[in-house]
Amino acid sequence: MRPMRDRTPPLAMASPVDSQPGSRRARPMPAARGFTLIEMLITVVIVAILASAALPLAELTVRRAKEQDLRAALREMRTAIDAYKEAADQGRVEKDADETGYPRSLESLAQGVPNVKDPKLARIYFLRRIPRNPFWPDGGTPAAATWGKRSYASGPDNPQEGRDVFDVYVPSPEVGLNGVPYREW
Repeated sequence: MRPMRDRTPPLAMASPVDSQPGSRRARPMPAARGFTLIEMLITVVIVAILASAALPLAELTVRRAKEQDLRAALREMRTAIDAYKEAADQGRVEKDADETGYPRSLESLAQGVPNVKDPKLARIYFLRRIPRNPFWPDGGTPAAATWGKRSYASGPDNPQEGRDVFDVYVPSPEVGLNGVPYREW
């Protein structure tokens, strides 16, 4: 049997010239760590492009959510106005002979009105609270003041406030994502 040979390469011997100062042979540099300036700039540009694409999408999402809240608020208030009118027609809500039977204000829907058919005059509530217009810019404005109110006597093309609240609308010139002005919702 043959003796096993060592297959490892022999170690290079350092010559006395390599270790002297001012030697012309280059010494191996330690491995560099970190990122170069170009790599950092490319990364920043990529992140900026992604952010510029995501920002309009986020704005669109916020606007869709506000429009959904607007639809729900309008439906809730219009349902309450119709329920008030029905209660007035049934004689449960007091109304004068010259009144239409619609509420005098939005606040009366949330504050309640006495049930004239009940001996204890228990209050009838049509809303828990008046919803806020989600597109109204000032958060300190009372919720009822964020809506436009149309009286029964005014026409749909030029809604005006009057003695009662027949309908509510958004007092804004903006147009919804569906192309219909908010005022006409």
